[in-house]
Amino acid sequence: MSSRNHYYLSVDDIRQAHGADPALAWQGSSPDDLAATVQEALRGTGLFERWRAQQPDPDEVDMSQAATDPQATVRAKVADLHVDMDLVTDLPMRVVRQRLEWLIGSSWKLRDMRAA
Repeated sequence: MSSRNHYYLSVDDIRQAHGADPALAWQGSSPDDLAATVQEALRGTGLFERWRAQQPDPDEVDMSQAATDPQATVRAKVADLHVDMDLVTDLPMRVVRQRLEWLIGSSWKLRDMRAA
């Protein structure tokens, strides 16, 4: 049985928070929209499947990267000059990191992680 973790993240400049590939990148502008998009990316396979379809041999992709957590929750709010994002999931950090990179590139920082 996997354990749930609470990831505390920050995004320094939400206006610059876009992944390198426009086909995968988040295109919104508000913290609420960012939270909803990240939550959807963790709960479902849509983002993963779009990425997988771009690969030279989609059938050779490691399907452990397709893991989802239907109960994942994400909240984001403006705090000073950045956005704080709280993410609760049982997905491993390697999957969370991958989805965040596709959506918002390297615009995020992990501030803390604790058992949820």
